Amino acid sequence: MVKDKIKVMIIENEQDLLNLYKEFLKSKGYAVLVTNTTATHIMDDYLEFKPDIILLDYRLPGDKNGVDAAKEILEQYPAVPIMIITAYDSIKNIINGEKIFEGKKVTLVVKPIKLFLLNKLIKELLDA
Repeated sequence: MVKDKIKVMIIENEQDLLNLYKEFLKSKGYAVLVTNTTATHIMDDYLEFKPDIILLDYRLPGDKNGVDAAKEILEQYPAVPIMIITAYDSIKNIINGEKIFEGKKVTLVVKPIKLFLLNKLIKELLDA
């Protein structure tokens, strides 16, 4: 029996990193269903593609950062695993201070991240 591929959504404002994550994850057997450089339409994309996990950059252009986008998803879909990727270690203070993140499958990863570690953290988050 062929195991269904894990469906991934990637929101990353740096196109080169977005492509790197996408190609790496595809090479590891993930199905990268949707990518975007902003979180403006994150709820529409989520509803259309129903990913198993969301990789979400913190710093994004437009009216939503990664934490705002994560909150928007978690308010309606509290079981969704979300990995927030940021260059700012201090973002963990924001996440730890927000009730909406308590008990959720949300992890913070500080850039730069080694790709093998990205794969390991995704598996851990999905198994949590």
